[in-house]
Parts: sequence; structure tokens; C-alpha cells
Amino acid sequence: MLFNPRTYDPAQFDDTTRRLLRATVDWFESRGKKALIDTYIDRAWYGDFLEFAAKEGLFAEFLTPSSADPQKRWDTARIAELNEILGFYGLGYWYTWQVTILGLGPVWQSENEAVRARAAKLLSEGHVMAFGLSERSHGADIYSTDMILTPAGEGADGKMTFTANGSKYYIGNGNVAGLVSVFGRRSDVDGPEGYVFFAADSRHEAYHLVKNVVNAQMYVSEFRLDDYPVRAEDVLHTGKPAFDAALNTVNVGKFNLCTASIGICEHAMYEAVTHAHNRELYGQKVTDFPHVRRELTDAYTRLTAMKLFSDRAVDYFRTASPEDRRYLLFNPMTKMKVTTEGEKVIDLMWDVIAAKGFEADTYFDKAARDIRGLPKLEGTVHVNLALILKFMANYLFAPAEYPAVPSRLDATDDTFLFQQGPARGLGAIRFHDWRTAYDKHAHLPNVARFREQADGLCTLLLTHAPSEAQQADLDFLLEIGQLFALVVYGQLVLEQAELTGLDADLLDHVFDILVRDFSAHATELHGKTSTTEEQAAWALANVRRPVADTDRAARVWAQVEALSGAYEMQP
Repeated sequence: MLFNPRTYDPAQFDDTTRRLLRATVDWFESRGKKALIDTYIDRAWYGDFLEFAAKEGLFAEFLTPSSADPQKRWDTARIAELNEILGFYGLGYWYTWQVTILGLGPVWQSENEAVRARAAKLLSEGHVMAFGLSERSHGADIYSTDMILTPAGEGADGKMTFTANGSKYYIGNGNVAGLVSVFGRRSDVDGPEGYVFFAADSRHEAYHLVKNVVNAQMYVSEFRLDDYPVRAEDVLHTGKPAFDAALNTVNVGKFNLCTASIGICEHAMYEAVTHAHNRELYGQKVTDFPHVRRELTDAYTRLTAMKLFSDRAVDYFRTASPEDRRYLLFNPMTKMKVTTEGEKVIDLMWDVIAAKGFEADTYFDKAARDIRGLPKLEGTVHVNLALILKFMANYLFAPAEYPAVPSRLDATDDTFLFQQGPARGLGAIRFHDWRTAYDKHAHLPNVARFREQADGLCTLLLTHAPSEAQQADLDFLLEIGQLFALVVYGQLVLEQAELTGLDADLLDHVFDILVRDFSAHATELHGKTSTTEEQAAWALANVRRPVADTDRAARVWAQVEALSGAYEMQP
């Protein structure tokens, strides 16, 4: 299940994609672990990686849609693959790619052909991009932007021009971006009609780089525009479409966090298992201790589930259309659920390797630091949990018929991602019946047990639904969201397991964990101040023990044990 540079062969992709993915792996491996670690510790800008990417045309090939270059495509499957590889070698390398994706979002959604052509040319020349949305005072609250565009008369073409004044904060690549998509508002137009998205250049004399706001290898900038000239050909979106472009760009970009988290965990897992399995304490091999086996098995199993869910979510992303917007649930799930699972994976392994996880010459100590960031980017866990609650009623109680969604590894352009339209109507989106996936795997003991808990959640919502006061209590409501998220997570895990023929032992252990997680959240719900007596009784009644199977556990452990020595980065 895990990415291993020693054996990696992305045979599922076309020749160009295979060559670029393999070339990326080879570049990191030939550069070596010492360089990877030294540049991280020294917080050195990753110019050598960007030079490699420019020489190979990596970003241009993967991030140019066919509408801008018929020879290229925006293909979420291969983008996800590269996310995982870059995360495997370090968050900073993924981050410069990720914010380039965000910076391109408003451009590829725009009808401004001049800026689209400019972006395609910049990509072909090896430039990176930036996304100028967040502000120091407002974060990503785009209703409250203080980037002000003041009318400056008509240009030579007779169209309105502006001068832009204001600052942006937390803007990745703001130090070098060839194009920065900047969100602001007009000084002379109130309300949503005053919003503007425009393209700026970090090399312009009116663009002032203030500082790097983080203590890291990546450059997360504060920049300021002072009377920056905005021509008609620089304007990407105006009015409500500018607001929609911001949200839709985040929809595209935040999906990438899940696969970056997976890559980080994979590299850390090779180090952790190899260290633990070759160490003796008190005259006994560390991995012979039962608690160590449990923690490493749970870490491996959680990581497997992360991969299964994320891979299946790609299929729904690529199948999306105006008539099928199911991806809008699965997308915040990847952001919220998969990235927090990544934290759990690292913590489980860190409990085993203990002090080793602090050593400067390991990848693990970088992973332990960087994995914390992903749940907090592109909207917090709480924001995304609140978002998925909008889908809960239709998902659980109002299934609709849809054609089956196959594995989507076809070499096609995901055009709908830049034609998403208005960001509204989430509560009206319908889903196929989640019970189908569970029914197909009901023979697995822990799938069946978790299904009892999922049905129990439906009973709770039908018989003791949150009151009006509870619906205003976000602390209470988020716990309901955690229970709901587990049902969704399990569904896509099961669908992908069927498509890939996943080992039944490993799949059953995934649901062993989900049963425990559901019980933990039910216990949390029981303890909430606003929980009623009836809801508290339901919570205790739906705490379950997973079905134990020592033989199954031993077979899954054998898969974990096999990771010892399976990969170590070139020195």
C-alpha cells in the first residue's frame, strides 16, 4: 500500500506523466537525505528544486488545463500522485507547488484570455504562482478585505483602470511568484458587486515584499501594494463571481492536503518501523511488546484508510458536473478527516520511537512538526466539520440514483473544476445510498459492527435530533459532525477496497479502529453540557467493542513488520 521510491513505477499513467513522476523521485534520491535535512534545518529556500521543476517542465505539464494548451491537462489523479511524492520528501516542496495551484485557480476560472495566456507562458518558463487572499486582520474572511482598488480613469483601450492599495498576509511564494492572484474590493462600489480578483506581479516596483511570516524553509509572505496599477487586462473577476472564484479555488486546492499528509506519514513510517524492529530493550525486541505492535499496527491501518479514502475521493472529483456535486462533501472530508488522521499516525509511531523522534538527522522529527500544519491550512478542522453538516440529512436519509463511478485514471482534463459556478446550494446535493457499500462487506465482523453504530446515528437524528438551541451550540454540533464523518469515511474506504481488492484482514482492522473511534466520539457527546438525557443514553448505548481476532491481528502485523528495512533514503 505504501509509496516506496525503490520500487516505484507509476504504470497507471501515460508516458509523459510516468517520466516526470519518476524523474522527481530520482532527483530527490540522488540529492540525498543529508541535503534534504540540512536545507530544512537551515531554512534554505528550495531554489534547486524549483530549478529542477522548471527544467523538466513539471508544473507546466501538470497545472496547465487543455483550454490554455491543448497538449496539456489538469488531471486530479496525477496531481494527487505528485502531492504524495512531494509530501514524502518534505512539506516545503509540496507547499510551493500547492500555492501555485491556488494562485492558478482564479486564472483558469477567468474568461480573461490575456491573463490566461500570461499564466501559461509563465508556467512554461518555470515560474511559480501565489494566491493573495488572506489578510493579517481578517485571515481568510473574504467578506472583510482591506485591499482597496480605486478607479484611476480609462486606459488607452477605453476600459476602467485602478490603483490597488493594501496588504496580504500568509501568502506562499509571495517572494518570487510570477503571478499573484489578489482579492480586493472597489472603493466606489458597496457590497458583493465591489469584489475584484486581479493579477499582480511580485517583480513590479509597486509590489513590496515585507517579510517571511514563518520560521521555515518555505516563504509565507506578507506583501504590500502601494498604488499598484491594475489594468483591464489584469482583472480576473468582478462582483459576485470574484467571491465564487475564491471559494471554488479553495475547493480545488484544499483537496491536495490529504495526499501530502499521506506522503509525510509514509516516509516517517519506514523510519519508525525500521528503528523499532531493530532495537532491543530489557533483553527483548521492541516490536515484541504487545503495546508497540498495537500502536504500529494501528498507525499502518490508519494510513491505509487515509490512502483508500483519498484515492476514491479523486474519482468523485474527476466525475463532478453540475448534476453531480458529491465531491463537495468528500472534499472537506479529505481536508478535515485525512489530515487529522495523519496527526494520529505520527503520534502513534512517536509513542513507540520516543526520543528517536527528536533527532535532527531523521526525517521523522520534520514530519512530527510539519504534519501539524495540514489540518490548519485552507480552513480549520472546525470550519470543515461545520461544512459537512450541511450534507448530513440528504446523505443519510435521501439517497438518489447515480451511475456507478469507476476508478478515474484516464488521461483527461478535469474541466469542471474551473467551471464550478456559484458556491451555493450545498444542502440540496444528493448522494447515492451509503448503505450499499456497507452491505457488500457485511461479512466482515467489524464492518457489521460499525454498521450498527451508523444505523444508530440515524436513529439518534430521527428520534432525538438536535434542538434549535443545540444547533446554535457549535461545540455540541461538531461532535455530531465527527460521528457523521466516520460514516462517510467508511463508505469511501469500502468502495476503494472493493475496486483494489484490498486484503480482508486489513480492511476489517480499519473498521476495528472506526468502531473504537465512533465509541470515543459517542462518549464525548455523552459528556457535553447541552446533551439531553435521551441523547446521553443513546451515546452510551452505541459504545461498542470491536470484534477481536488474534489471528487477523497477527496477519496484519506481518504486513507492518515487512516495512522494516524496506526503504531508507539515499545518504
